[in-house]
Amino acid sequence: MKAIPIRKIKVPQSQPESSESFNIRNIQDVLDGKDMVHDLHRHEYYFVLVLQKGNGIHTIDFNPYKVNDHSIFFIRPGQVHELTLQVGSKGFLMEFKNDFYYPADKASRQLLRNASSLNQYEMDVHSFKKAFDLLTSVFVEFGEKKTGYQEVIKANLSIFFIELMRHHKEKTSTSSLPINQYTQEQLDKLVELIETHISSHKEVSQYADMMHLSVYQLNAITKATLGKTCSELINEHIILEAKRYLLATSNQVNQIAFHLGYEDVSYFIRFFKKHTGFTPETFRHNFK
Repeated sequence: MKAIPIRKIKVPQSQPESSESFNIRNIQDVLDGKDMVHDLHRHEYYFVLVLQKGNGIHTIDFNPYKVNDHSIFFIRPGQVHELTLQVGSKGFLMEFKNDFYYPADKASRQLLRNASSLNQYEMDVHSFKKAFDLLTSVFVEFGEKKTGYQEVIKANLSIFFIELMRHHKEKTSTSSLPINQYTQEQLDKLVELIETHISSHKEVSQYADMMHLSVYQLNAITKATLGKTCSELINEHIILEAKRYLLATSNQVNQIAFHLGYEDVSYFIRFFKKHTGFTPETFRHNFK
């Protein structure tokens, strides 16, 4: 079965000391006087596009976003996206793996999860400048590679993530109830488990067992954080992964069904149609 194209961080020839876990580039250098057109693919790393000036279309997990000035796009490993970025755009393209910025400190891990939970940030000029200046410092540090540069970059990334979350909280209604840290941590753990085991585990009870919780407790967590049941969350991920393979590969429907753990292809087709309104083949024909 053909896999969705997965891109890895490319080590520039001018950066032989790069750890292959982090890279940041100037958008104008990447474009090199031409439009950027990236077909549907996924990454094994975090992908952050910070645009001081931009024009184009960015589709992330089949949600289209217009590229505007003062916008930031944050893509998590495993998400699929396609990007058209017009020449004249300015900013930075940053890529990093978990092993570069995934400190042992729980608060720092949570900060990365929170910042990457949104795919697009549209910011006012003042907020964007604060975030952009941090990335400018990261770009300089990465280029100069002075003693301790990686630690300086990580420190700047932490501040960058905090700025993103501050901006998000300012735009979020204050009427919404805060989620306690335990509940958020359990949700993050659940999502990671679903992403890892979706082909073999589709029952809420299976995830409850892995997390040493009851089904009732697990549903209470997803209801409090997302407003949906755990079963709905599992089904949404199955459908999303099916869409990814339908649109990013030429695999046959039966191959995709087997990949997702369905031996009965007709059942998978009915399941997909129930949740999307289309058969898999119709969805591929209409949206590819």
